[in-house]
Amino acid sequence: MAKGIREIKRQIKSTQNTRQITRAMEMVAAAKLRRAQEKTEAARPYSEKLREVVASIASASAGISHPMLEKRTAKKTAYLVITSDRGLAGGYNANILRRVSNELRDRHSSPDEYVLYVIGRKGRDYFRRRGIEMAEVVTELSDSPSFADIKTIATRAVQDYELGKTDALYLCYNQFVNALTQIPQVEGLLPMEPVSFEGTLQSYEFEPSAEAVLSELLPRYAETLIYKAVLEGKASELGAKMTAMGSATKNASKLINEYTLTYNRARQAAITQEITEIVAGASAAQS
Repeated sequence: MAKGIREIKRQIKSTQNTRQITRAMEMVAAAKLRRAQEKTEAARPYSEKLREVVASIASASAGISHPMLEKRTAKKTAYLVITSDRGLAGGYNANILRRVSNELRDRHSSPDEYVLYVIGRKGRDYFRRRGIEMAEVVTELSDSPSFADIKTIATRAVQDYELGKTDALYLCYNQFVNALTQIPQVEGLLPMEPVSFEGTLQSYEFEPSAEAVLSELLPRYAETLIYKAVLEGKASELGAKMTAMGSATKNASKLINEYTLTYNRARQAAITQEITEIVAGASAAQS
């Protein structure tokens, strides 16, 4: 019985240590989530200004063409998949990777029909285990990524489309709703739909021409949308991690309560047994 009580005490101590770790990780994820949301908000004005300028050019200059605006037969489709480098984030990675796998299975009959650009070690390992080739991979992003961190893969994905190496580009990421909800998205980025802008468009004069400015701005705008998706994905990752660690902390507390109850019962039974043995020994001595 003593051995059983000692084992229960070790389980209680071990679970208490685990709870301390998960609680600390939950608090760290919450702090990082706030910073990620602030970074997303800070990047929004630049994205909105680019959208306004591109919409202004499109509305004022009829007949301007650009490869990024032209639809063509999708012989080869590109997917830019955004995952995390680490786990302990609930279903964050599994949900988006399952969604991408379904898209590949439903839309394509051969691996020759698509190409992958992958951000995050989890995505890289997932596709590598399945023997799926990746054109570009970026890992080890910080919890507060800058545009420079993903510029290489964003530029590669956009340039491959401009050069005709791919005929469509989809962004695959988890859209951040709140800490409890992240929605897997597969959104078409290229070819671009006509850019709309809510509000009053400013009037601009373009040098050397509106078409030349558009050719410069469209790739940057597409890269900005990719960066925005990376920030959304990072916020979703931290929200999922905070929720997962919160659940783990609650489960640990529940286990500690159950172990403590079992320990108290075992200790009470041991005390009762000792009293019984003492009484029995005293009775035997009297007789």
